[in-house]
Amino acid sequence: TDLEPALAEVGPGGLAVLPLSAGGRVSGACLIGWDDPHVFGPDERALLTASAGLAGQALMRAHAFDAEHELVGMLQRQLLPRRLPNLPGAVAVARYLPTTAGLEVGGDWYDVIPLPDNHVALVIGDVQGHNAGAATLMGQMRTALRAYAVEGHPPDVVVSHANRLLIDLETDLFATCCYVDVDLEEGFAWYVRAGHLPPVLRHPDGSTDIPYADGGPPLGVVTQADFPMSPLRLQPGTVIALTTDGLVESKEADIDEGLDRLALGLAVSDPAHLGLVADALLGNARREDDVALLLMRYDGLATRPLRENWTVWRVPEAARHARRFTKRTLRTWGVTEETDTILLVVSELVTNALVHTDGPVRLDLTLVNRRFRVAVADSSPRTPVKPTSIGWEATGGRGILLVEAMSAAWGTVPVSGGKQVWAEVALDR
Repeated sequence: TDLEPALAEVGPGGLAVLPLSAGGRVSGACLIGWDDPHVFGPDERALLTASAGLAGQALMRAHAFDAEHELVGMLQRQLLPRRLPNLPGAVAVARYLPTTAGLEVGGDWYDVIPLPDNHVALVIGDVQGHNAGAATLMGQMRTALRAYAVEGHPPDVVVSHANRLLIDLETDLFATCCYVDVDLEEGFAWYVRAGHLPPVLRHPDGSTDIPYADGGPPLGVVTQADFPMSPLRLQPGTVIALTTDGLVESKEADIDEGLDRLALGLAVSDPAHLGLVADALLGNARREDDVALLLMRYDGLATRPLRENWTVWRVPEAARHARRFTKRTLRTWGVTEETDTILLVVSELVTNALVHTDGPVRLDLTLVNRRFRVAVADSSPRTPVKPTSIGWEATGGRGILLVEAMSAAWGTVPVSGGKQVWAEVALDR
């Protein structure tokens, strides 16, 4: 076969074509040429053959290492959030940079979890190690924390459950984590540290604060560990920064110096452009380790929701009492549209909870942005099932169908110890 033009002039005086093989496979060929006439002796033939074998093995190992690295990197990219959710009264951005010190991928992760009642959970963590096991465990921890948060548990319980889960997995790895539950209505937050760095706050006047409060041990170390909650007061314009140690720790500086450097970078930044702030902070990263950075700017809600709640008594006239409470609330809030629809939804949801569950039942009413939300919480985790077909002779089973027909949206979410069934009625339809 004709050689490529670049190889046509190789070896006019002598040419050695050496297959690069390992494990019964040939991964390439090595061509060595001499300009002057050359005679190959037995020793030189043995040296060239042995060198080609070593080169072939090295090439095969390099291909396998690249494939493993690409697999771990793809796994980690799939386990991290593809995009962050839109938050009412806040803006969040995140960045992740793999290390450049080696080809392995670490277990850093972040997450932003929208919660009911205009709460949001900010999570950042770091799993020990730089391999596929660390990336897999990172995905398990992120999923566990999200599941426990959505169930409605407070921050200390969420982190405690994740710690117990990691211990039950019986892995040799541990993880650090910082979990922040932000009330976007009140501008207040509780945070929990499990062997992780504290959050860094940038206040609206440009001053910064690093709240050093007590935290718990890393996840997966102590079975009965305490994870105390610490408060944070937020003003509109406050920026919360969560990061992993790859951004603030290096061989030249310890973590405290790195946190001070991060606080200084936040102080001189413009929080109006949060993405540019994140890029500028990462510009100083040493890249000796993976880096995860999560920023959230609290702006405050433009319109604060109106809320009322009622504990439903288990008496024969419970549905009538719930409707009366709803009527009084509608009158107080000045709502005159869709009152019959709202009362029907309240009656059906309350009746379903009383008939099909035991324990306490609570009715929550919320008005925000011309949408009236009815939510009924009970102690049963069983989700209501919408019937596929109902005969004319049936005396029940139409409640959920009525709620679906009369509301703009409805659904159910798990809460601590049970569930909450909700429906929203648009007042401007």
